[in-house]
Amino acid sequence: MSNEHLYGIIPPMVTPFRTDGSIDLEMLRAETRYLIDTAKVHGLAVCGSTGEGHTLSKEETRLVSATVIEEAGDKVPVIVGIIANSTSAVVEYGRAVRDLNVAALQVTPVHYVFRPNDDAMVRHFADIAGATEMPVIIYNVVPWTYLSPQLLTRIIDEVPGVVGVKQSAGDMKLLADLLIMAGDRSRIMTAVDALLYPSFALGSVGAIAATLTAVPELCVKLWNACQEGDHQTGRAIHEKLLPIWNAIFDDNLPANIRYCMELQGRRGGVPRPPMPVTSEAQKGPIREALAAAELI
Repeated sequence: MSNEHLYGIIPPMVTPFRTDGSIDLEMLRAETRYLIDTAKVHGLAVCGSTGEGHTLSKEETRLVSATVIEEAGDKVPVIVGIIANSTSAVVEYGRAVRDLNVAALQVTPVHYVFRPNDDAMVRHFADIAGATEMPVIIYNVVPWTYLSPQLLTRIIDEVPGVVGVKQSAGDMKLLADLLIMAGDRSRIMTAVDALLYPSFALGSVGAIAATLTAVPELCVKLWNACQEGDHQTGRAIHEKLLPIWNAIFDDNLPANIRYCMELQGRRGGVPRPPMPVTSEAQKGPIREALAAAELI
């Protein structure tokens, strides 16, 4: 199976919760339409960290996925995130969306305190790919189960169902190493939000990162500039994006993404407790960063 349709700007969508904890599907549909038709993104990701996927039940994961996939139609691929702590739980979630038109599953390593050894990690992703019969993108984000470029390359080479990596956290060298070690055999996506421009310059085939949801149109402009070799524009956009990331990056990042959306006339609901909404102290710097980027 070719996975070349997985590229470019793929925003990880927020899940629009109501204050009673339910999901506002009309709000979700409206944001899907905006991202595809107005922002011109290249794909969508649901139920990831920005979508608070760790709080979603299997039924909610299916509901969100089905809604976005239906609204997207055949316009862009949709990736479904799974954040769970056992192989069997990931498989259960994956099978719950298997009949939908899912482009790939975005799966974290386990995130509780006990780290599987490397052989167990390989088996984890092999079992998931085998049991779900769906393409898998490794979401390399959990600090105490962070996978080295060497281990990621081993998994890519040994597990045919693993088609890519979403390389998160802030270490640019690890992304650069991975691109050299496995970039010709896998879809290496960046989630190094602070450094999207150099990520693209180094050869990342795209991004799945929170900043893309906060300011999607600006990120599409960055991607287009890099693809055209216009590095002067790329750097200028980087200098607008980095202050935005600095303003929104905090423990309640999904809430701050929603505040960026709100400032730009989009609706994202509220975060799911216990995550707090954007504080008054956070709002000022976020407004200033968006204004400096001429987005509001």
